[in-house]
Amino acid sequence: MYFCTKVLIYQSMNKNSISILLVVFATFIISFTGCKNSSSVNSEQNHSTEVSNPAYENIMTRTSVRSYTDKLISADTVEMLLRAGMAAPTARNSQPWHFVAITDRAKLDELAETNRHGRMLKEAPLAIAVCGNMDKALEGDGKDYWIQDCSAATENILLAVNALGLGAVWTGVHPIAERVESVSKVLNLPETIIPLCVIVIGYPNESPQPKNKWLPENVSYNIYE
Repeated sequence: MYFCTKVLIYQSMNKNSISILLVVFATFIISFTGCKNSSSVNSEQNHSTEVSNPAYENIMTRTSVRSYTDKLISADTVEMLLRAGMAAPTARNSQPWHFVAITDRAKLDELAETNRHGRMLKEAPLAIAVCGNMDKALEGDGKDYWIQDCSAATENILLAVNALGLGAVWTGVHPIAERVESVSKVLNLPETIIPLCVIVIGYPNESPQPKNKWLPENVSYNIYE
């Protein structure tokens, strides 16, 4: 643009100074408009990038991982996962949960035998049993809220797993009595501690794609219809 300005000025040298000033002014306006448009485009591009929300992406990219490498998970990372679980909401802030973090190879192998859907425990370096503590459960009709509370904690852990570059799968225990009994026996749980599920965790050895579960027909607004 600067080169064009010089050419225009050079061609106008035989005219009066007012013509020269007009050419320079016009060139300046064109340059300013071009820069403004360019800035507008860049701004739109930046806005488009900012719309991509990391927390939302973490939710949408979480998927079940059932194969893991032999890489161990550090104690600090295990604590981060447990902290994430305990950050979940609970009815009346009762926090009716107890977490059992399992890293012992023998225990993981033993747990794998308690559930035919949990065979991946044999290669996982970590499992977290999310349990309900009946001593902290609400009384009366609200007693079973512990299931919702512990489920919220489980999802928090699964999301933290994904955010930290790990992989995991939720394996159900409660309310199947046989599984509850088997897991309780392996983990030496008292009667007041009920295992809701066992989360199997490790560094992914596979790359499954998350499923698109969005179905508009599963949604109603204001009333069911």
